[in-house]
Amino acid sequence: MPPRTALTVWPLEGIPEVLAGTDLVSVIADAAGGDLQDGDILVVTSKIVSKAEGRFVVADDREDAITSETVRVVASRTTPSGFTTRIVENRLGMVSAAAGVDASNTPEGTVLLLPVDPDASARAIAGGLRERLGVQVGVIVSDTLGRAWREGQTDHAIGAGGVDVFEDLRGGTDAEGRPLVVTMPCVGDELAAAADLVKGKAARLPVAVVRGRADLVGPLDLPGARSIVRPLERDMFRLGADEAYAEGFAAGLASAAEGGVGAAD
Repeated sequence: MPPRTALTVWPLEGIPEVLAGTDLVSVIADAAGGDLQDGDILVVTSKIVSKAEGRFVVADDREDAITSETVRVVASRTTPSGFTTRIVENRLGMVSAAAGVDASNTPEGTVLLLPVDPDASARAIAGGLRERLGVQVGVIVSDTLGRAWREGQTDHAIGAGGVDVFEDLRGGTDAEGRPLVVTMPCVGDELAAAADLVKGKAARLPVAVVRGRADLVGPLDLPGARSIVRPLERDMFRLGADEAYAEGFAAGLASAAEGGVGAAD
């Protein structure tokens, strides 16, 4: 385990409005000036990555865009007022509300989709900054997501380039000498959440720098944030409670109809 030092986090100011085709490497490098050093990790809000990549789609109805990005519905709830929230798996394998489709701060009649490949986007930005500035930096692309069992939202890593997203402590020991069997902090998500504390949600500060975890920065081909997504076969909570009940009820009816367990005598 590397020695612990102070963690410093600050936002980059002066980043202009990002449009389709904006060179993010250039605008981030200009905003950073000469302040970056080896081992710094930049956390970039996914919205500006999507904008730069032109991920706008015409959608008078945001729900249609959510449906087009949905691979699997996990849970759906409709309030008495008629508003429906859908928790779904999107094309990136992420489980989130609304498939990551964003209708805020976009031109009228459009919505913004997540980057096609956030890991590739993060690697491209990290590689570009390393080449332009001559410093070994890593990049996290972040997005705001809810958490199972807990209210509110935090920022998570959805893309990573040149950064270890896990700190694997398995095989080591704790402070009392007991073996660590399953301890594997998701430092990618922790970095994203730490950066969000200084970026904010409405301050137009889409990029932050985290300094103090140079031990996590490495080659551009390190596993990306896609490795954080838990495979379906290991997901113990792949459905919402109502959906799981309905699936089990339907299976029970089918079994009874076929004369299986639970069929009437």
